[in-house]
Amino acid sequence: MKKLAVLVVALLFVCLAVAVFAQEGQEIAAKTSLSPNVRPAVTIDTGDTAWVLFATALVMLMTPGLAFFYGGMVGRKNVLGVLMQCFIILCIISIQWVLFGYSLSFGPARGFWGGLQWAGLAGVGTTPYPDYAPTIPHQLFMAFQMMFAIITPALIIGAFAERMKFAAFVIFTILWATFVYDPVCRWVWGAGGWLKEMGVIDFAGGIVVHINAGIAALMTAIFIGKRNGGSKAILPHNLPFTILGTGLLWFGWFGFNAGSSLGANGLAVNAFVVTNTAGAAAGLTWACLDRIFNEKPTVLGTVTGAVGGLAAITPAAGYVGPFSAIIIGIVVSLLCYTAVSVLKPRLGYDDALDVFGVHCIGGIWGTMAAGLFASKAINPDGPNGLFFGNPKQFYVQLLAAAVTLAYSFIASFIIYKAIDLCIGVRVGEKEEIIGLDLTQHHEKAYTVLE
Repeated sequence: MKKLAVLVVALLFVCLAVAVFAQEGQEIAAKTSLSPNVRPAVTIDTGDTAWVLFATALVMLMTPGLAFFYGGMVGRKNVLGVLMQCFIILCIISIQWVLFGYSLSFGPARGFWGGLQWAGLAGVGTTPYPDYAPTIPHQLFMAFQMMFAIITPALIIGAFAERMKFAAFVIFTILWATFVYDPVCRWVWGAGGWLKEMGVIDFAGGIVVHINAGIAALMTAIFIGKRNGGSKAILPHNLPFTILGTGLLWFGWFGFNAGSSLGANGLAVNAFVVTNTAGAAAGLTWACLDRIFNEKPTVLGTVTGAVGGLAAITPAAGYVGPFSAIIIGIVVSLLCYTAVSVLKPRLGYDDALDVFGVHCIGGIWGTMAAGLFASKAINPDGPNGLFFGNPKQFYVQLLAAAVTLAYSFIASFIIYKAIDLCIGVRVGEKEEIIGLDLTQHHEKAYTVLE
């Protein structure tokens, strides 16, 4: 507890320092904003602004949706633990993003990070910032991106379900967001990011979100160890919760992908259509695979396939058409089904809710698919892919996926080990048997045993 208290005090001092820096930055920004030569004149489009506001709310809904999706799949003694982890991330990253996360990810400085010029949202006002979104307020772009920063570390939760101390989880979330998510986001989406400058395309987060979180999930699953009773310990305690969570995720994914057009336009419509198409194709494919190999289609399999399809279409949603989306959805279910049913048992890692098998594998395939199926006929501002005469696009997509896999795994491991040495990551055996709801939060989801 003493070590935890020291860490908390240190974090408070960091926040205070950032706040002071931000106040100075706001004063500088206020002076420079008076110069008409700082930025070209831009006009807010009310239609674009209304759509991105709504899309931002849709993406926010995905985090409680994920809470129900995961919560239904864990045992009844751990459901509140999962719900709490998802909701506390919503609180933590909202503050981290405002204080320094957005500046590190999208700030104007060139390099590994974007710097701290926008710390505390200094200079991030209600006028557009043309480098990112010329027709909506800069603060709205910041808020939209914040929702991506929130759900990405939340995805990792499924890998270590039922095993991690809450205090360790909180510290891991803050450090992972700062040292893993923010740099990768910078490289792919930030103005001057080296992968962006290389021509990598990631419309809504196949690299930044799904590969990034998925490989970190594999790392935690490997090093935290198997649950008591082995990797078969979890039986979904409430599949209706999982179905509800899937519905909320699918609904929110329209904001995730179509909102990434940053405007109420034809590109948003295309992203909306292919998102739904890929999710449907993947869910249907997984149901067929269940029927072939397990004799009966399962609810859990069908919703897992749908989520895999939604993850796979994410990087390509702004560059491919509906027929390509069907192919992407079918192939991702084949790949993820193999990863979950064959690869995981053979390698023996205990990724409890298959974060790696669904999100990382889905993100990798989606990133590659963007390099294969991207077409200027869909998005004139984007590149053509391999199948449309541009093999270079596939190569840079492959490079981006490989770099993200390597960096996220290594950096996540360093963060994990540092926390483990300081306060320990895993709960004790007795706590694990009792469940995290009681041992970490002194609460129970259910008061009547069935």
